[in-house]
Amino acid sequence: MSADTHAVTTRFSRSDYRTLGLAALGGALEIYDFIIFVFFALILSQLFFPPDMPEWLRLLQSFGIFVTGYLARPLGGILMAHFADHLGRKRVFSLSILMMALPCLLIGIMPTYAQIGYFAPLILLALRIFQGAAVGGEVPSAWAFVAEHAPAGRRGYALGFLQAGLTFGYLIGALTATLLAQLFTPAEILDYAWRFPFLLGGVFGVIGVWLRRWLSETPVFLALRERREGRVELPLRTVLRDFRPSLLPAALLTCVLTSAVVVFVVITPTVMQQRFGMTASHTFALSSLGIVCLNIGCVLAGLVVDRIGVWRSIVLYSLLLPLGIGVLYASLVGQWGLPGLAYGFAGLCCGIVGVVPSVMIGLFPAKIRVSGISFTYNIAYALWASFTPLLLIALMPWSPWVGVLFCGVMGLVGVLTARWFGFARGHQVERRLRALVDV
Repeated sequence: MSADTHAVTTRFSRSDYRTLGLAALGGALEIYDFIIFVFFALILSQLFFPPDMPEWLRLLQSFGIFVTGYLARPLGGILMAHFADHLGRKRVFSLSILMMALPCLLIGIMPTYAQIGYFAPLILLALRIFQGAAVGGEVPSAWAFVAEHAPAGRRGYALGFLQAGLTFGYLIGALTATLLAQLFTPAEILDYAWRFPFLLGGVFGVIGVWLRRWLSETPVFLALRERREGRVELPLRTVLRDFRPSLLPAALLTCVLTSAVVVFVVITPTVMQQRFGMTASHTFALSSLGIVCLNIGCVLAGLVVDRIGVWRSIVLYSLLLPLGIGVLYASLVGQWGLPGLAYGFAGLCCGIVGVVPSVMIGLFPAKIRVSGISFTYNIAYALWASFTPLLLIALMPWSPWVGVLFCGVMGLVGVLTARWFGFARGHQVERRLRALVDV
């Protein structure tokens, strides 16, 4: 970033760190509630579908229910974003975690297929839809909340730290699955122990709601309210009418971010068990290591954004994404004996997850920011994450390199997006980030 950006850089105060830490921790607990499903996809496929169904079809349907949660994101996200732009970021930020925790708790106590037949997968589907609506409101509100609290010149770091917090929810899920695999036999997990992680999610929800009581509304929203600018006609209508040029780059970069999460967090642990014959405990342990490195990678990516600018960071991490995933799958296919090291390297290379939020924040002005981000992010994420896991799982028997090729294509999308919408337009996003209160 240019020299004038560094001139306005200020340090984080104790209050800033407290706000950022509470926001990131609450987000981690909420993402745990959403993602824990995927770590037990194989178990749930046996519990909620007919036993005479082929294993591959049960797994495919289980993942189908998982991705249905993504399809519900746009509706919940748009509705909650409307209130976030009208009533404030904090209220919606606190509501979303409660909406996520309740379905997680209900999954932990609900009957299985053996007890109520086809009603079991239908109820599971309904609960996942409710969770999808909740997470659709969480992420855009969290990005806006943290960016609008962060000191000038440090928003990349703040958003990278928040993304590390959100991905920390994946780590909590992986560690929970690892612990469960060590404490219980496969038969015990299938019988009753699978319920414990979902019940724990309900407890996490209560903790998250309590943590967010201590957060304060963002100074940007308070300034808008004082100037009576917080209530625009209908935020989404304003987005679609006045900010259509921002929609395409926001959607494309969301697809790049989504691809990294799908391949690294969702698909690879299942492939390691099914195709490469790893035990559940070994897989979960490697996933945990990889996610720790993903957390670190998000923070480092945020620091890079503050240093070189958002669009150069998009190019850098779009190129690193297929490199990291390629090294990971090369270690699996070639059986190098160091899959943990490869998994960690891949996590660091997935820093695109920590870069994209900085672009999204700068694409939309404050009074319609959450609605603009929510509309593009949730629709793109829903469409992309709903079919790509199923497609990759279906193609994986053809070649284990499918995920690497997919990340290579998406890395190219990231580079071209930066070229067409970033550099070619004179770095408008950087300029908007410098004057976040005024846009």
